[in-house]
Amino acid sequence: MSWYLNSGPESDVVISSRIRLARNIKNIPFPSRINKEQAAEVIKEVKKAIFENDAFKNDFLFLNMDDITSIEKQAMVERHLISPELAAGNNECGVIVSRDEKISIMVNEEDHLRIQCLYPGMQIDAAWELCDKIDSILSRNIDIAFDVNYGYLTCCPTNLGTGMRASLLLHLPALAMTGHIGKILSLCGKLGISVRGFYGEHSQAIGNMFQISNQVTLGNSESDIRINVKNIGKQIIDSERSLRNEMYSQNPYRFEDRIYRSLGILSSSRIMTTEESLKRLSDVRLGVDMGIIKDIDKKVLNEILIFIQPANLQKLFGKPMSADERDIIRAEVIRNKLAKT
Repeated sequence: MSWYLNSGPESDVVISSRIRLARNIKNIPFPSRINKEQAAEVIKEVKKAIFENDAFKNDFLFLNMDDITSIEKQAMVERHLISPELAAGNNECGVIVSRDEKISIMVNEEDHLRIQCLYPGMQIDAAWELCDKIDSILSRNIDIAFDVNYGYLTCCPTNLGTGMRASLLLHLPALAMTGHIGKILSLCGKLGISVRGFYGEHSQAIGNMFQISNQVTLGNSESDIRINVKNIGKQIIDSERSLRNEMYSQNPYRFEDRIYRSLGILSSSRIMTTEESLKRLSDVRLGVDMGIIKDIDKKVLNEILIFIQPANLQKLFGKPMSADERDIIRAEVIRNKLAKT
């Protein structure tokens, strides 16, 4: 079962937790300076380390970016398995993905290796433990570039040190609706926390979803980074919950009307853009999380969240579609999913 079909701790606000480690192979240039033969050698070494390990060899798939369609690449971006940069890569590059999509290892993106582990809800420590396990296996079989003063050597200096990014994907409708999200963004910046959109770096917030992560990797331990992100995350969670309750108590009819209006639109519409569907889903998720809507399983909402995105929608139906066709099919998918709850 894919990780996003499960529910984790604090899932009324926290969609997912992620740990990402940047690693490079000693004596091989960074991917931006690599030649085709060297890139192929990186892929060979990484595949050997994973697929010759008895604990993992049957749990992973390798996908070469040259062998898959642009729709399949974008679908993986939408599922947070690869970055837009890897999808657009020109060099020999690929990704190793676990069958439950909890683990992905991007090969020859900005660094030779980007090891990522995703968990539902607030589970940064669990994501770290799994990521550290994968990192240890790779390090036993690959000579990783490391310096005693600078830590793990990475293409971008901001990733030096631990090479680790710890992040939380948060659903913050109350903070967004009241305009308080601006204060949160300002505060996070002062505390060494980056706030990004749904797809991470260079992306916009959609469906009231925001990703927070550490800015600095050098000079902090992996434990320090995780603790800081969790502590800031918990403060944001408390603020969001408090605002939700305050908004409801001030005008419960208006609050519920917004939620049920969005549910009615999603349940009946014949045309639905990605932007509007994510906006309406945010309202419905808020209603489910606050116990206002009681007959919709949040797993269904998580499934809808993934499959209504443009590339995954086309992959689901096995054919390219125009924007207008996608809007019609998207509305149908949402209606059918909600009707089954």
